[in-house]
Amino acid sequence: MNFAFLPGLAVLNPLGKDPDQPFQTEIPGPDYSGHPPLNYHAYAACTRGGFYRTTASAGQHRNVLLLLRRDLVAARKAFNMLKAHGCVVAISFKESGTHQIAAQLSDARRFDAFCELAADADLCLSSTPDLLALYSSVSRRVAYLPTPYPVDEPGWDLSVPLEKRSGIFIGTREFDVPSRNHLLALTAARKMSHPITVVDKGLQSTRKLLAALRFPADQLTVLKPMDYSGYLQMLRRHRLVLQFDQSRVPGQVAGDALICGIPTVGSNGAIEREILPELVSDGQDFGELLEQTLQLLRNNAEYRTTVSLMLHRARERVSFSKIRSELAELFPGLM
Repeated sequence: MNFAFLPGLAVLNPLGKDPDQPFQTEIPGPDYSGHPPLNYHAYAACTRGGFYRTTASAGQHRNVLLLLRRDLVAARKAFNMLKAHGCVVAISFKESGTHQIAAQLSDARRFDAFCELAADADLCLSSTPDLLALYSSVSRRVAYLPTPYPVDEPGWDLSVPLEKRSGIFIGTREFDVPSRNHLLALTAARKMSHPITVVDKGLQSTRKLLAALRFPADQLTVLKPMDYSGYLQMLRRHRLVLQFDQSRVPGQVAGDALICGIPTVGSNGAIEREILPELVSDGQDFGELLEQTLQLLRNNAEYRTTVSLMLHRARERVSFSKIRSELAELFPGLM
């Protein structure tokens, strides 16, 4: 082993927009103005590694997770440079919803490039269980690990007392992506006679659609996008999150709600399936999900039991310490 390498896992997003962010000295708290230690940043943060956009920076680490985006040319170039430097290189799709993967690999040349890269990689790491079959078809070493959440890190418990929580937060905001089922969630929530909050970018088309839903004036609150800290402060005041997203994504919204101690109902992201499988859409119709939503809105005892179970599972399955130990089994010398 080359002891000149930095410790921790490097996550490389070649030529991405996010700036380099090392996590060797500290894990940022919820009030941090930069990117929070969540999503793919969290793989780096939980191991005290770093998130990078340049190959030179990532190459300071022995173990690297290379993120694949639409243009695989940059990924292949980075992969070759890292392997020449002696790094262990795993790959993962940065956008890993099933609809996103379908769009990513719809081009034959891009699909061939992915197959070659996956075959050469030391590991294909999937943030959802749904891509394991794809990776396994082109690679001999694959693994699923959900993106970790800092539920075991100081300062990351943003829950408030139950008496300070009310209403429903609609967890999606993309009317133009059919698998998000954003319109279905809004129309279902409208019938529950509870306050509803939605974040919307304010496009003319979506403003018209929201107006066409004819919510009572005092039921629906539409907020503009905000920074992450403000978003969490807003989210924590709600009783639950409702979304019918069927994209089989890693589950960022459910993870955000987890940090606030709030259950998510109705979607099928990886995080939801790990911490509250009883409330995901798999195996249930929307009528059953709406009944569960109403129970959580009305029954305090059931609500507290659900939240307690959610937090227990989160510590066992998606916490920083748990995923760090799992990564250490996949990458040589990673502690």
